Amino acid sequence: MTQDTPFFAPDFNLPGDTGETVRLSALKGSPVVLFFYPRDNTSGCTTEAKGFSADLAAFEAAGAKVFGISKDSLESHAKFRTKQDLSVPLLSDEHGSACEDYGVWKEKKMYGKVFMGIERSTFLVDANGQVVRAWRKVKVPGHVDEVLEAVKALSDE
Repeated sequence: MTQDTPFFAPDFNLPGDTGETVRLSALKGSPVVLFFYPRDNTSGCTTEAKGFSADLAAFEAAGAKVFGISKDSLESHAKFRTKQDLSVPLLSDEHGSACEDYGVWKEKKMYGKVFMGIERSTFLVDANGQVVRAWRKVKVPGHVDEVLEAVKALSDE
């Protein structure tokens, strides 16, 4: 499911698993892909993060920066990166402010239980800071390829 109505990307300042702090507004001038995922080291999240890592050079060649975001700690992210050999930077939103701002913190249901969690979502932010594509309730197979095509289409405009 995609959303194509542009809106201003909410700014954030989040710590990354490689020691850097990322402020979205400081990245203006190049496209940014933000993929929000529920939890480190779970099957769908691992597949998605590995997919973005495998294609990271292609995203960079198209001028885009890519970041994975979850509420997991930096320690959890570091272990996830090492265990899965990930190259994509992971940002920690432990307090959930970015998740709230992007509307991905949702009520979820699994096995009859209701709980709050991150709805797997990806946002493509253009060089001017506008979200130009939003994928919600992401299904992992084929998703990274679809996002990469959208990034390439941005550079063709």
